[in-house]
Amino acid sequence: MKNKLLIVGAFLSFCSCIYGQGQSATVEKGLFINKKEYFQHPWQGKRVGYIGDSITDPNCYGDKIKKYWDFLKDWLGITPFVYGISGRQWDDVPRQAGELKNEHGAEIDAIIVLMGTNDFNSGVPIGEWFTEREEQVMAASGETKKMVKRIRRIPIMDKDTYKGRINIGINQLKKLFPDKQIVLLTPLHRSFAEFSERNVQPDESYQNSCGEYIDAYVLAIKEAGNIWGIPVIDFNSKTGINPMIEEQLIYFNDPTFDRLHPNTNGQERMARTLMYQLLSLPAVF
Repeated sequence: MKNKLLIVGAFLSFCSCIYGQGQSATVEKGLFINKKEYFQHPWQGKRVGYIGDSITDPNCYGDKIKKYWDFLKDWLGITPFVYGISGRQWDDVPRQAGELKNEHGAEIDAIIVLMGTNDFNSGVPIGEWFTEREEQVMAASGETKKMVKRIRRIPIMDKDTYKGRINIGINQLKKLFPDKQIVLLTPLHRSFAEFSERNVQPDESYQNSCGEYIDAYVLAIKEAGNIWGIPVIDFNSKTGINPMIEEQLIYFNDPTFDRLHPNTNGQERMARTLMYQLLSLPAVF
């Protein structure tokens, strides 16, 4: 009990230093330092698997853009196992998770998933989380147990819809890593991108080909957190970056043709946001 109180006290002291007194703090080897007080980040030195698309992919823009997970490696000593691949959608999560399990299953402490922007761009229908049907089930409430009819909901495992893909992906992650921390990140805001004559992506003020705005794909990730019992960090809002604002293109790759991918400045802001959000989540159990 004494140790728990010390931990809580240190955390409250840390918060007071950062937020209550307006003093500055630095991060050195996972320690938040403010004068004589410190608090070690719970994700310091952990081994984390990253599942995602081009925003996570180490091969997307190569050495030109330093990725968010690379900053976390520098700041917190996190060992990254990165499986994100450019262009991938939620239907690729089971494959990436399987590779992560096969290659580093015994080493992993936690998994972070950033996916969904390509599902929007490809016009994947949102779909539904559940189907319902009437079934017989044993029940009792102040009387002898008996079989009764009840409406039951069953998760829809449909690779052709966004919610169905999320159901499949999270179900697989939970099965492969039942005792590991899994964190979902919502898709970022997105703007115009033209990578070739065959790959032109309108900005988020337009609906996609199935008549949905990006908001629906962001909301679905938030809903998935409650449905599956999994933490969600709302990157869409908490990073504070939006390429629809011309002045904020300082965080994106190239205003002339790629207002979609965060540049190194944008990735650093993503990383700093994630570092602070992860303070509220254990990396291991």
